[in-house]
Amino acid sequence: MSDTPDYLEIGDACCRLYREAPSWGGQRTAAIGEFRCADPAAGAALLSRAGEVLSREGFEALIGPMDGDTWHRYRLVTDSDGSPPFLLEPVSAPHDQQAFVASGFAPISTYVSTRARLDETVSIKPGRLDGITVRAWDGDDAERLLEALFDMSLSSFAANPFYKPISRQAFLALYRPILPAIDPRLLLFAHDADGLAGFLFGIPDLAEGDKPRTAIVKTYASRRRGVGRQLLDTFHHSAGDLGFTDVIHALMHENNQSLNSSRRYGAEVFRRYALMGRRLAE
Repeated sequence: MSDTPDYLEIGDACCRLYREAPSWGGQRTAAIGEFRCADPAAGAALLSRAGEVLSREGFEALIGPMDGDTWHRYRLVTDSDGSPPFLLEPVSAPHDQQAFVASGFAPISTYVSTRARLDETVSIKPGRLDGITVRAWDGDDAERLLEALFDMSLSSFAANPFYKPISRQAFLALYRPILPAIDPRLLLFAHDADGLAGFLFGIPDLAEGDKPRTAIVKTYASRRRGVGRQLLDTFHHSAGDLGFTDVIHALMHENNQSLNSSRRYGAEVFRRYALMGRRLAE
């Protein structure tokens, strides 16, 4: 991000204002990030002040919570089964949603995380495509790994809601700290005759401790229809062989094909999230 966000604090609430946020509906848009409040009233007062400040600067819309773009932390929790947060999951206080709603925000993009038992997912007949080979990362040359993930992420996610490009340097800086949490056996690459056809980025849920029982599908992408299913099937079998008992399909947009794929495995929603938006000028 090139944006240098301003810090705004009123009483028991604070946030940062990101002025180079992804556009909402073609309007000049700012994002509310790093939002914190002690109670709904304090949060609503802060968000109203942010709207006043940004409206005077000519902004037409606000979105949040979002730390500048979708590569960084964004979304608030709108519904939960009460289970603890998983590794790299966005978290929010129970009253954050109330604060956003009270200040005129409404959900503009919604997401879910689902959970399934691996012994149930592996009972489904694996999908296979001719000419596709799926292999796990060998654990070598982490920089080359990140470069490959960057190249495919930019091409695969460009159509996602509120997508905003990120520089190669920024991407590498964002993901290098995650490398120690990666089990190479849960990071899969699919290849065909033309090269890289897809990838799946999975990690152990280290939020459960040193011996996690849950493996997380953080994201996956492909350039050929059916490759994503083959990657998921391979991941489920690999995770089960490694001793994991559960899988989380993390942070899927409710209109994305990945959610349909998750349901195919009998996965059930346990958390819902929303990106909130407010028009400043009608």
